[in-house]
Amino acid sequence: MRILLTAFEPFGGSDRNPSLEVVRAIDGSLPGVDTVVLPVVTGTAPGSAWVTMLPVLSASWSCIVHLGESAKAEAIMVERVAVNLRDAAIADNQGHRTIDEPVVEGGPAAHFATLPTRELVAASVQAGTAAAMSLSAGSFLCNETMYRTLHHLHQRRDRTRAGFIHLPQLPEQAAIRGGPSMDLHRTLDGVRAMLRRLGDGPTLGRA
Repeated sequence: MRILLTAFEPFGGSDRNPSLEVVRAIDGSLPGVDTVVLPVVTGTAPGSAWVTMLPVLSASWSCIVHLGESAKAEAIMVERVAVNLRDAAIADNQGHRTIDEPVVEGGPAAHFATLPTRELVAASVQAGTAAAMSLSAGSFLCNETMYRTLHHLHQRRDRTRAGFIHLPQLPEQAAIRGGPSMDLHRTLDGVRAMLRRLGDGPTLGRA
């Protein structure tokens, strides 16, 4: 098993991002897991998250797990659906804000995650970290990255499993802007349990 785990840089005025903290903690500590940090830049121009992802996708992966931050999440949220919509409430880190545009012109309305979502939720819960499934990855860069990855794999008939997991903001972030949060150590426990579950081998069918 080769698992690609990605995170995003801080954005939206915060100097922290739980996905980045988790990837830094996991990097090099779990056999078979490689990590990449993506810029918070939408679209397909140089310097965007997708341009950073594309060369990495040329490698052979068993699973691709994207991590991102949700300031509204009370638990780790395993996303089930990515929609073909870019409609951002805030600008990206280059000041771009996209409204009412497709992720991929002419692409399907949505792509479903191909990770075993129910099993990932169960693995986290069994490790003592609250987790749940979510039907919306939003319409900012998290959703865009999930959609582009699944669309890319679908077009190439690539059987690599892929999906997106939203992590709650850190307590330090919540202290400034309000909302729910989760301690980094608890979040790490949940993500590690999910990765170990994936490392046990592929599961047939979608959850």
